[in-house]
Amino acid sequence: MSKEFNRPIRVLVAKVGLDGHDRGARIIATSLRDAGMEVIYTGLRQTPEMVVNTALQEDVDAIGISILSGAHMTVFPKIINLMKEKELDDVLVTGGGIIPESDMKELQGLGVGELFPPGTSTGDIVKYITGWVHQHRNF
Repeated sequence: MSKEFNRPIRVLVAKVGLDGHDRGARIIATSLRDAGMEVIYTGLRQTPEMVVNTALQEDVDAIGISILSGAHMTVFPKIINLMKEKELDDVLVTGGGIIPESDMKELQGLGVGELFPPGTSTGDIVKYITGWVHQHRNF
């Protein structure tokens, strides 16, 4: 998959499942946009299939999943598997929410990037995504 040089980083921000609390996702989306990234915010109640299809259609560099429902051990592996099926192996999957540290480590072992708990500085998230994309996506 070839990428344009010197274009803004494109990030998909999504809420997966029935979790209706999107304030954190909206704050992250705004922070990423303020940092110069193009942000596609899918809104509430997305399925893993919807997220991966949107990521493919929008040619994103990263997917950020906000999850507070406790379904992270189902949602993230499903997204990773769908991405493998669609050969989106050079797109970062990151996210945040209420995720125990032991689960974060297990998810990272499956290919999920850094996961951020509530209260993480938005600057740290911007820095992580920017660094990952520049290292892995030929920017």
